[in-house]
Amino acid sequence: MRWLVGWSSTADGRGKPGAFGGYDSYGGAYGGPDAYAGHGERGGAVGPDGETMHPVGSQLLWGDPDPLWAVGDWRPDEVRVVRADERTRIAVLGMCGASDEQLRVGLLAARGGALRHLTTWPGSYTAVVQVGRRITVCGDLAGARPVFHTPWAGGTAYATAALPLADLVEANLDYGHLAALLAAPDVPAALLDSTPYDGVRRIPPGHALILRAGAREIAGYEPVASIAVAAAPVDPDRAVDGVRDALVEAVRARLSAPRHVPGADIDPGPVPGMGPAERRAARGMPVPGIGADLSGGPASGTLALLAAGLPGMPGTVLGHGTGAGERLLAVTFNDLAVGGQEAELERAGALAANPRLHHVVVAGAEDTLPYADLDGPLTDEPGPSLVTTTRHRARLAAGSADHFTGYGARQVLDAHPARLADLLMDRKRRHLVRPVAALTKADGSVFVPARVYGAARRLARTPYRAGVESLAERLRDRRFDDYGSAVGASLAALAWGSPGPAARWLTGEALAEVSVRLQSAATRSGGGPGERPGDHRARAALARTAGDLRVLEQAAEIRFQRLHTPFLDNQVVRACRALPEPLRVQPGARAAILRTVLKGAGVADLPPGWGAPSQSTVTAAARAGLRVAADSLLGLFDTPLLAEAGLVEARVVRKAVRSAAAGEPLPLDGLADLVSLELWLRRLLSRRGTCWTGTPARARAVPAGIAPLRSALSSGG
Repeated sequence: MRWLVGWSSTADGRGKPGAFGGYDSYGGAYGGPDAYAGHGERGGAVGPDGETMHPVGSQLLWGDPDPLWAVGDWRPDEVRVVRADERTRIAVLGMCGASDEQLRVGLLAARGGALRHLTTWPGSYTAVVQVGRRITVCGDLAGARPVFHTPWAGGTAYATAALPLADLVEANLDYGHLAALLAAPDVPAALLDSTPYDGVRRIPPGHALILRAGAREIAGYEPVASIAVAAAPVDPDRAVDGVRDALVEAVRARLSAPRHVPGADIDPGPVPGMGPAERRAARGMPVPGIGADLSGGPASGTLALLAAGLPGMPGTVLGHGTGAGERLLAVTFNDLAVGGQEAELERAGALAANPRLHHVVVAGAEDTLPYADLDGPLTDEPGPSLVTTTRHRARLAAGSADHFTGYGARQVLDAHPARLADLLMDRKRRHLVRPVAALTKADGSVFVPARVYGAARRLARTPYRAGVESLAERLRDRRFDDYGSAVGASLAALAWGSPGPAARWLTGEALAEVSVRLQSAATRSGGGPGERPGDHRARAALARTAGDLRVLEQAAEIRFQRLHTPFLDNQVVRACRALPEPLRVQPGARAAILRTVLKGAGVADLPPGWGAPSQSTVTAAARAGLRVAADSLLGLFDTPLLAEAGLVEARVVRKAVRSAAAGEPLPLDGLADLVSLELWLRRLLSRRGTCWTGTPARARAVPAGIAPLRSALSSGG
C-alpha cells in the first residue's frame, strides 16, 4: 500500500501535532532542482512520554508545524514537491503528466483559490497545496484516490488511507457504516461520509479538504448540473472526440513516464536451472516495461491498441522480458474451470495479431475461481474484490511493471437505467424507444414498455427526499427486489436508491440502523443533492466501482507493479460525463463510442463481435467458485464476526451458501459482499502491527474488538 498522511495543527502550534520531536527528514529531493523535500525540517508528534510519533516506512516531504509524509514504496518520479517560496508549495503523488512549470502555475492558481486547476492534468494523482497555514488536499472525481480526515489533538489529521488515521486515534468500528455497506452500498445517503472506522471521515468525490490552522472545510471544485434546467445541447461527435483526446492523453502520460525494471537492485543472481524469466516469476515480480490486459472486451482492447499505436516504444525494456522493446505485453486470462470464453479469446487473439503486441495467455483452473483462497493481506477497507483476489493476482503476475486495465469504462460510459428518468425530465421521450425495445426483446413480454416507462415516469416525478424515505421504509419492512432478469434489475434501478443484494440476509436491527441513517440524511439534505436521479445514481455506481478497484489493487498487489486505470482519470471522467444522454442510453453505446475513439486514433480494423457483452462468464465463475468452496465458506460462517456484531445470523448465511452452491437463483453479489466483509474483519482483528512508530502502547485501530450492534446504534449517523 502507498499513501500520504499529514496533519494541520492548531493556530498556536501547541499540542501533539505542532511539537518538534527528534525525527529528521529523509534525504533527497523530488521533482528536480525546484523541488523541496523538507530538508533540515522535523516532523512528528511528541507523545505524553516524550516519544516522537511518525508513520512507519515514511519519507518526510515537509515538516512542522503541518508535516506531510509519503508512506510506502513510492517510485522517485511518483513524488514531486515544487515550491514558490518557503511557505507556498505543492506536493503531487502518483502518476501526473504535468511538468514542473505546470505544477508551479497550478500552485499559484491554487493560492488564489482556483482548486479545479489542480485536477485537470492527465494521470491519476493526489495534489496537496500549502499556502502559509492553509493546506488543500484534492480528491479525484471517481473516488479511486480518496481523502480521509479525523479530528486529532485539537487539529485535523488527513490521509489518502483510512487505516493510518484509525490507528492514530484508536478508532473502533463504525457498525452503522458496515450495515450500510451490506444493505445499501450504492446509496450515498446511507454511507454518508463515514468509513468502517468510527470518527474517520472521507470527503466525497469531486471535493477538496481545506485545512486552516487545524480547522477543516470541504469544498466542491466541480460544477453540478441543475435539476431545474435542461442540459445544454451537446454535439455527439464533438463529445466523442473529447473522450478520444482525453484517453489518448491519459495513455500518453503513462508512456512518457520513466521506465522501471522491477527488483533490479535486489536480484539475487543466477540460480541453477533457472533463466531470468523463471527467477522473476519465482520472486513474484512483473515483467519490466509496459503492458495491458487484453480480455477481448472493448475497454481493455481500446487501451492496449492505443498504447501499442502511439509513437514511441511502449513495451518491454530492451534486454528484459521478450527482448522486443517496441512490443507491448498483452495479457489474456483464460478460465479453463468455467469455459464459455471462446469468442472472447478469439477476439483477443485477433487483436494480438498486431505486430506491436506480444500476447500472453494465462490459464486459470479451479484454484483461481472466486472464493478459492480466503487468505490474503489486510486492505484499507472491505470490498467485494476480496473474494476474487487469487483470480486477479494470477493474471497480474504475468503482466508488466506498468499495466493498463480497463476498469471503470462500464461505469463512465454506460447509461444507468435511472437515466431514462432524466430523459423524461428533459422531454426527450423518443430516445427511450431503443433501450426499451432492447429490454423487451431480452424479456419477451409485451408489457415491458409500459412497466419501464411507468417506472421512469414515477422516478422523474419523485423528489429526492421522498425517494430516500421510501428506501428506508422498504428496508424496515424487508421488501427486496427481484434480480432474476434484466428487466427486473432495470426496474429496481429506476429509483433514487435500491436495497443492496445482501440486504435480505441482514438482521432486523441492522436494517433498522440503516433505515435511521437514511431518514436522517433525507431530513438534513433538504431539496436533495442538486442532481438528476440518473446522474446521481451513475456517480454513486462509479464511486463504488472505484472504491472496490482500490481494494483490488491492495489485495492482489504484485510487488513493483503499478496498475493504470485511465478511464478513472479526472479528465477522462469529465469527457465521458459530457456525452449526451440520448447517445449513451442506446444499446451497445459503450462499444460504439470506443470503436469511434479507436478509429479517430487510426485503428479501424477490429474483429467481428468486438464489444459484445461478457458478464455471463463472471456469474458462471462466481457460481462455480461457490460450489467448489462451499465447505470453506460454511466453516467461515460457523462463528462469524458479522454475527457477533449483530449484522447477520450465522445460520441464515450458511443456508444461503448451501442454496447458492446447489444452484438456486440467489443474488451472488450479495454473498460476495458478506464473505468479503467477514474476511476483512478477521484480517483487521488479527493484525499485530500499527501504521505508527513511537507510540508507547503501539496504538492501533479497533482496540476493543467486536461489540454488538445494539451498543453502537446511530454511531455513524
